[in-house]
Amino acid sequence: MAKKFAELRSRMSPESRARAEAKAQALLAEMPLNELRQARGLSQKMLADVLNVQQPSIAKMEKRTDMYLSTLRSHIEAMGGELEVVARFPDGAVKITNFSDLCNDAAN
Repeated sequence: MAKKFAELRSRMSPESRARAEAKAQALLAEMPLNELRQARGLSQKMLADVLNVQQPSIAKMEKRTDMYLSTLRSHIEAMGGELEVVARFPDGAVKITNFSDLCNDAAN
């Protein structure tokens, strides 16, 4: 018979629970667009309605490996998020601000 997750978790050491939580958070911090959309509880149709496009356009966008930042920004904002472009270097990270006016330019 299958065991309940809560029962299995209660048997884990605090160290094991901490490692599992850290791994879960790492997996949530990085995901493809389609998984992000699903995690936000949105269907392709719902997102298409917000973006005023057809559902196949969302499917195509989620499969792309290259797109304009403005397209990606619109997609993220339609899910309720905000896109930031960050360059990471061995000595630190820098937020690239050239693109922060893209949504303001589109609104004007």
